[in-house]
Amino acid sequence: MFTMKEACNQTHLPYETLKFYCNQGLVPNVKRDKNNRRIFDERDIAWINSLNCLKNCGMSIAEMKEYIELCLIGESTILERKVILDIKRKSLVEQLKQVQDCIDYIDWKQGFYDDVLSGKTKYYSNLINTEE
Repeated sequence: MFTMKEACNQTHLPYETLKFYCNQGLVPNVKRDKNNRRIFDERDIAWINSLNCLKNCGMSIAEMKEYIELCLIGESTILERKVILDIKRKSLVEQLKQVQDCIDYIDWKQGFYDDVLSGKTKYYSNLINTEE
């Protein structure tokens, strides 16, 4: 069993975040020790790591709660959970494309600047007139 601090170390979450998740019901079935402090087992740690992923996927607290409710129902909700995850995946793929477009632009711009600095290309700008 892990204390809150140990769980935070294992999951790389700040203490306040893990406490918030617990208070919001995002970590169901939290156990308590004899002093009424939260304690976590390996399954809890694995679930908290899953929560981290869901959060990083852009899920809101409400969406995570909906997902958890479906998980707690069990196997009969797998198709519904797959739909939720598919929607998030499509969103992530679009975000990834946008990030790649930004990287491509920066690479192009850096190449343009290198070419200008080496004298290979004449400088031009979309912001100022350089044709004087």
